[in-house]
Amino acid sequence: MRAVVARVTEASVVVAGEIVGEIAEPGLLVLLGVHVDDTAEQASPMARKLHELRVLRDEQSCASTGAPLLVVSQFTLYGETRKGRRPSWTAAARPEHAAPLVDAVVSELRSRGARVQTGRFGAMMSVRSVNDGPFTVLVEV
Repeated sequence: MRAVVARVTEASVVVAGEIVGEIAEPGLLVLLGVHVDDTAEQASPMARKLHELRVLRDEQSCASTGAPLLVVSQFTLYGETRKGRRPSWTAAARPEHAAPLVDAVVSELRSRGARVQTGRFGAMMSVRSVNDGPFTVLVEV
């Protein structure tokens, strides 16, 4: 499981002209990708890492500040581009495998007390964000 995590002052996800997820205060935008070999056992460690990641101002985390997270599924994080000019998606999990794992990470975050907004799995989404810093890291479990 792989996530690109950006510290943001605000972020939103729009599907067909409708805002489906939004954070209007400082927090984290999480683009979450699922690998073909990932299992449900990785959901809890990923949620813990995201919630406790000390990348907010003054080395704080969402756990310590109550800052929100906007989690957006992103299969393209496993696009392979080493050969040729067209990415290969063979490492990305199929939707029927990935969707429950993305949901599991979101559920684990919420069970930890995190305030979580989401995109819509499989939809064509417009993701808007105002990066803070910019500060962006790659998280893998």
